[in-house]
Amino acid sequence: MASLRNIKDRITSIKNTQKITKAMKMVAAAKVKKAENAVRASRPFTLKLYKMFSWAYKEAVKDKCEKVNVEHNINNYPELLKEREIKTVGVVIISSNKGLAGAYCANVARYAFNMIKKLNDEGKKVKVYLVGQKIVAPVKNALSKYDFEIKRTYTNILDGINSSSAYIVASNLADDFIKGEIDSIELVTTRYKNMMTYITESWQLLPLVTDTERIKEFRSKELDEELNIHHEEGYVEPLSEFLPNLKSVLSKIVPMFITNVIYQALLEAQASELASRMSAMSAATNNATDMISTLTVEYNKARQGKITQELTEIISGVGAVS
Repeated sequence: MASLRNIKDRITSIKNTQKITKAMKMVAAAKVKKAENAVRASRPFTLKLYKMFSWAYKEAVKDKCEKVNVEHNINNYPELLKEREIKTVGVVIISSNKGLAGAYCANVARYAFNMIKKLNDEGKKVKVYLVGQKIVAPVKNALSKYDFEIKRTYTNILDGINSSSAYIVASNLADDFIKGEIDSIELVTTRYKNMMTYITESWQLLPLVTDTERIKEFRSKELDEELNIHHEEGYVEPLSEFLPNLKSVLSKIVPMFITNVIYQALLEAQASELASRMSAMSAATNNATDMISTLTVEYNKARQGKITQELTEIISGVGAVS
């Protein structure tokens, strides 16, 4: 049995650790509520933007948009709308900058590696874009196992998520896409469900597509109620008019669409990470409580045993003297 001092030191150490995990749980709980509100507030706009882009895209396909002269590739919507043979896939992996979030980073990495393996099996080249410090090491360790190239790494974007940081990523991706370095782009992120649940999934970003299922990702009964959407069966979206013209609309909506998808993915990932950290720290705090209780019982038994031994020695000594 361990000595009383050792047991007491362990109890003190665990109590100190528990203070840290409890504080981290409280901080994560405060942040995740804010992150959850940001996610829920942005989803209606994302849904509406998807619909607007879908209408504009259909008209663009009909009209076969001509080439445009632009300063930044992200504004070159004819090239971004153009589908081509996919030989090289860009995979954007969105993780976190901090650890102690349970299996969050491991789940993201596992999903990404499965995607890379599948693409390798299909004979496609892969270039990855890393968002978050914690995903860098696992991806570098996987270089010997899978065939891919690390193209870019972003470690500061998650410190303050905003549309400007999302635009930086979007602009870099558009550059590489139009230069022909990549032929399609997949975002690996986690979609926030609630405080206890998130889903690791991928979203196709480029070439731009209008996928009904992708639009449905941000739809739910709760969201429809929030937006006061009550469509009858057989409902058809109204036709849209583009003013002053389709070209002007596309030049604005395409870069906005790409940036917003990335921004939404960053918000979803942040909320998922904070929820995972809150759960992990809650579990760690509860485990510490259980360990302290177990060690306290062990300490009391050891202390009682020592007292009993001392009493026995005293009684034996008194008997020997008398």
